[in-house]
Amino acid sequence: MKEQHIKIKQVFEQVVMSRRSVRGFKSEPLSDKQLKSIFTLAQHSPSNCNTQPWHVHLVSGKVCDKLRQRIGEAMATGHMSLDFPYSGKYEGIYKERQYDAALQLYSAMGIERDDKIKRGEAFARNFTFFGAPHVAFIFIPACFGIREAADIGMYAQSLMLSITAHGAASCPQTSLSFQCDLVRKELGIDDDMKLLFAISFGFEDESVAANTARV
Repeated sequence: MKEQHIKIKQVFEQVVMSRRSVRGFKSEPLSDKQLKSIFTLAQHSPSNCNTQPWHVHLVSGKVCDKLRQRIGEAMATGHMSLDFPYSGKYEGIYKERQYDAALQLYSAMGIERDDKIKRGEAFARNFTFFGAPHVAFIFIPACFGIREAADIGMYAQSLMLSITAHGAASCPQTSLSFQCDLVRKELGIDDDMKLLFAISFGFEDESVAANTARV
């Protein structure tokens, strides 16, 4: 039994340490069998009173490509719609971590701090899902609050670890909640479902410079 636990710990440690945010994906989609296995495992996440408050809408193929185009076009106009406030501003140690992450990412991409054009282009890649063939948009019912949002955070971690365990990669993206009205309209989702964030995923494209950063 002890040896079995050691093996389980080693596998778990490998999966956790292997998971990271990937910002460049191959166009090759995962198989239906892989997708079913990934989401079936994630569904075992804990939640308060087993309410399972997460509502996940997975997009792939033509639907994914349409959203990729529509969200990018909407962001180019400067208009945004958000269900939850977001400033992106932090203080103290949190600000230091934010700056360090940006430094690592832009350095990996060869973008200087004062190059606003290239930084803007790099930021815009968020809204094309970094080329990912799949995106999971994660919603929370409007009647729920912080406690249920915490449950959804646990689900999202389980989902990303499951993706990693299946040999794929992911990137959680708050930025994909910046066009919540558009996403709801395109996916036919009622207004009483609020968009928290999304997770882009697929197979990592190791040729993308941004993927050399470990943030």
